[in-house]
Amino acid sequence: MSNIHAMVANVEVDNLEDAIPLYQELTGETEVRRFPYRDLELALVGPFLLYSGPLEKYVSQNGTVIVGSLAPVLEALGKAGTEILEAPNEVPNGTRIVARHPDGSVFEYMQLRA
Repeated sequence: MSNIHAMVANVEVDNLEDAIPLYQELTGETEVRRFPYRDLELALVGPFLLYSGPLEKYVSQNGTVIVGSLAPVLEALGKAGTEILEAPNEVPNGTRIVARHPDGSVFEYMQLRA
C-alpha cells in the first residue's frame, strides 16, 4: 500500500458550507474533515482542500500531499536531490515538510495528527 493517502488541490471558496456539498458530489466522498489553520477555515473533501480566507498569506506551494508517514518521504526526497525548505515541524493539524523539487515546484508533505 502506498504511503500517499491523498493529493490535495487547494481551492479557495467564499463559503465552506456552500462549497462542501458540491465537492462531495464531484468526488463521491461523504466524509468531510474540518480543521483550523491559523485564521482560516479548512475542509478536506477527497483530494480537495477547501479553504475560506487568505491562504496565500501562509501557503506558497503548488500542493499538499497527505502521507501516512514522513520517514519514507524524507528518504525519497533525499534521493531525488530535493531541497528541503522546511524540515519536519509541528503545525496544528499534524507534522509537515516543505520541499522544492528539481523542477522548481514546491510541495508540502503532511502527516495528519491522529
